[in-house]
Amino acid sequence: MSLKDWLRNKWLVEHEPSPQEIGDLVSVVDRDLEDCQTPGLSPDWRLAIAYNGALQVATAALAAAGYRASREAHHYRVIQSLEYTIGVEQSSITLLDGFRKKRNIADYERAGTVSDQETTEIVALALRLRDELVRWLAEQHPDLLPKRT
Repeated sequence: MSLKDWLRNKWLVEHEPSPQEIGDLVSVVDRDLEDCQTPGLSPDWRLAIAYNGALQVATAALAAAGYRASREAHHYRVIQSLEYTIGVEQSSITLLDGFRKKRNIADYERAGTVSDQETTEIVALALRLRDELVRWLAEQHPDLLPKRT
């Protein structure tokens, strides 16, 4: 399967990215990666913030590749697209999708479900994905690379 197949399935729509858009998304990633390490935040919130940073990495990569996810299963599709955009290995995608589910529970169903270990893992994953995004942009889409990375 490829992103073109996803487009045919109507899981994606075509999108024309701009350097401003990609720069803004990377700024959101950077903000979230800083904020999720704020002392005193609960593990639930730290995970939610780091997860959002990782999700915005995937959103930026998908946009740079010329697509946006449709509304149905939006987060799931954006996360899964990392395989086809920046070439993230399936184990990391599975891990991030697990954090998506954990975040949903912590945000909508039950507080106190996130451990410090899980928070450490999602922060490390989000940081690594950000680095992979910047490297991929430099190689594949240098015209979209934000000036400050």
